[in-house]
Amino acid sequence: MKIISYNVNGIRAAINKGFIDWLKAAGPDVICIQETKAQKEQLELSLFEEAGYKFNYWYSAQKKGYSGVAIFSKTEPDHVEYGTGIDYMDNEGRNLRVDINGVSIMSMYLPSASNIDRLDFKLQYMADFQQYVNELRKEIPNLIVCGDYNICHEAIDIHDPVRNKNVSGFLPVEREWIGNFIKSGFIDSFRHFNKEPHNYSWWSYRANSRAKNKGWRLDYAMVAESLQEKLKRAVILSEVKHSDHCPILVEIEP
Repeated sequence: MKIISYNVNGIRAAINKGFIDWLKAAGPDVICIQETKAQKEQLELSLFEEAGYKFNYWYSAQKKGYSGVAIFSKTEPDHVEYGTGIDYMDNEGRNLRVDINGVSIMSMYLPSASNIDRLDFKLQYMADFQQYVNELRKEIPNLIVCGDYNICHEAIDIHDPVRNKNVSGFLPVEREWIGNFIKSGFIDSFRHFNKEPHNYSWWSYRANSRAKNKGWRLDYAMVAESLQEKLKRAVILSEVKHSDHCPILVEIEP
């Protein structure tokens, strides 16, 4: 089972940049999308069906043009779960989950706090999401949480850890949280296979950052430890350019 996670920074903009042709060529079994910035009725769903994804699910923010997650699957899920039941999260369309053949796959878009006024909101989300996942895994142990976490875990995950140490996305409290999230029973699938530096999944549009590879690794496929023996590979698809993020891929045995 090949699973891709991709913050597209606007699905309609990505489509205009060739997203559908790329999706056909990449052909994952499941793709988790973040930051759709669209309502379902604003999209031509036939485009996704023609690409092989008859089963496409959308969970949009109440605010139009903001946030939103989606999951496309080649096979029909056994169950689809919209949101977490936590109102302030669900109002922003940040969590969508499908259960397929004994594995539960979530598309998750954790808030950013580029505006410092949102830091408290982000920290509250992080705390509540951890508790939500703790309870969820009692019922569904084989969980994969894909998405844009908006946090770099270690110094190796960011191009300039010294100058960014006080910037949201690399604050000590955020790094501690994602470390504790992993310790709660998850595997950072990319780091399971690759310990090398200079591997990023987001680059600022400013100062030619992508060409210079001055990036941040913000996107993760966190795989429950119960699936460790089924992990086959995990890679960052840095050559794909429909967004300021690039896709990440994890492959598990069915």
